Amino acid sequence: METDFIENMPCHNQQLNNSESPEHAAKHVRFARSSAAAEPCQDDTKPCENQTMSDIQRQIGPQLKLLPLNDQIRELQTIIRDKTTSRGDFVFCADRLIRLVVEEGLNQLPYSECTVTTPTGHKYEGVKFEKGNCGVSIMRSGEAMEQGLRDCCRSIRIGKILIQSDEETQKAKVYYAKFPPDISRRKVLLMYPILSTGNTVIEAVRVLNEHGLLAKHIILLSLFSTPHGAQSIVQEFPNITILTTEVHAVAPTHFGQRYFGTD
Repeated sequence: METDFIENMPCHNQQLNNSESPEHAAKHVRFARSSAAAEPCQDDTKPCENQTMSDIQRQIGPQLKLLPLNDQIRELQTIIRDKTTSRGDFVFCADRLIRLVVEEGLNQLPYSECTVTTPTGHKYEGVKFEKGNCGVSIMRSGEAMEQGLRDCCRSIRIGKILIQSDEETQKAKVYYAKFPPDISRRKVLLMYPILSTGNTVIEAVRVLNEHGLLAKHIILLSLFSTPHGAQSIVQEFPNITILTTEVHAVAPTHFGQRYFGTD
């Protein structure tokens, strides 16, 4: 019988976001506002631009998890967003941020306790990941995260999904999908660096559902998300988990072009 491994997940960011001290609130600021004062959000059910991370998380729910914010992550985010950043620096910093997200994603997977013997003959009580994990990248930008996952899990299997907008309807359409044959019994790290509207991810999760995988066994790894994108995904799949470094109305949608040098 499968257990719900997501409900009991620890979220290292909870303690940070529950603290509303001025020091923490200052780190939520990203973009300079215009001279006009920002208007308060009129609709409590929808995220708006002048809300804090805590407000957005509270509205979207516990499915949204943020990496603990520190100056290292803020610098990487800044370099990636800076239009003057060279492609070499862009890729280097993107890979570093990807690695941090992947490491935290792995930390959300189920594990079991084990005992090993050290070279000095002592017993050590530790943990080991349970088998049955895999990655799935949403092409093409999601492929940028594959190496980061392989660097952490050398033998992990990775599936792929290609989704593009239909020229006539502008709706997300699946053109290619290949997964491990037992995908329905695995825990999946779904990789897509930028969540803008959320439509591409929603379509990808639908495809995984069609292959028998439950949304509660999916951890979505992303670097940046808009409030609308995260909320759309959670509304469609309430049991999914989203892990990202930042939620802001302005997402760096140039990521894929800059990373692969096609801009």
